Amino acid sequence: MKIVHSESIDLELILKLQYLAYQSEAQIYQDYSIPPLLQTLEEVKMEFNKGIILKAVDDNNTIIGSVRGYVENGTLFIGKLIVHPEYQGKGIGRQLLQSIEQEYSDLRYELFTGSLSKKNLRLYEYMGYIRFLEKQVSPDLTFIYLEKNK
Repeated sequence: MKIVHSESIDLELILKLQYLAYQSEAQIYQDYSIPPLLQTLEEVKMEFNKGIILKAVDDNNTIIGSVRGYVENGTLFIGKLIVHPEYQGKGIGRQLLQSIEQEYSDLRYELFTGSLSKKNLRLYEYMGYIRFLEKQVSPDLTFIYLEKNK
């Protein structure tokens, strides 16, 4: 497995992987209309043009994970850390997070996840992220914002 920069030709496959990877989140929240499941290819292209999208590929060069981010006011905002369900629990998410941090080693990092996403919270806290804000976005959904300073 290796982690490299995505190219525009990868975006459709990354979006399909995103739809697959976020099924477990939708199940946790009993909501299949969460933004990652509704995102369009055009929106992913806009994110690609605004920032960085890394991909994890297996030995056959199949995309098995991805993470994206953009820089604003000295902060790298990290999002859509995804790993194919068959590859989850093997450290790929951790490696993707480390890789995007290494791309911007002198910045503050920020990301968020839902309060019920226990595996995500465990990973982020293990990686040194600290909770700094909780924001209730609906009666059933609270976002936990985490940061990491170098």
